[in-house]
Amino acid sequence: MDKFVHQHRCILLSLILKNGRSYYHKMMIHKPVSYVLFIGMFISIFAFIPGERIQSVAGMHHARGSGIQFIDSDWEKALLEAGKQHKLIFLDAYASWCGPCKSLKKYTFSDKEAGIFFNKNFINVAINMEKGVGPALSQQYGVGACPTLIITDASGKMVTYTKGYISPRQLIDFGNFGLSQNKN
Repeated sequence: MDKFVHQHRCILLSLILKNGRSYYHKMMIHKPVSYVLFIGMFISIFAFIPGERIQSVAGMHHARGSGIQFIDSDWEKALLEAGKQHKLIFLDAYASWCGPCKSLKKYTFSDKEAGIFFNKNFINVAINMEKGVGPALSQQYGVGACPTLIITDASGKMVTYTKGYISPRQLIDFGNFGLSQNKN
């Protein structure tokens, strides 16, 4: 065995095991086949962890339709509905390329409790800030970053806003704050 390769294997194993004089280290120096088996075992044990994490995270998502129901890209419709129903408007100002926006949609807006709260208390609208009425709304409300979550009254006057990703519980707290700030 090449001395250079042998030294690097010993260093690698020392780093992995954090004990250069362990049984495994001694075994690996003298038995290259054991080295391969040990690394294979190490990889096979940890290869399954990400799959379990993905399944457990996926299990936390709620059934489609149990979260917040949004009007898609129709600001005028949101204003009309808010006037008819005497509710505030919850505006999700997003961009299609925005990672935190996608996380909000996937994890926060799909939450059952957030859906119940927002569907009961608000007219919910999601608008891409780069298309249609999005650029005008972005300028009107000073949206400098996505996601920006805005609560307005039925006439479109801003009540409150927040920026960035928030959890379902934080979103409900944000909604309660918006309701408490409404003077109408």
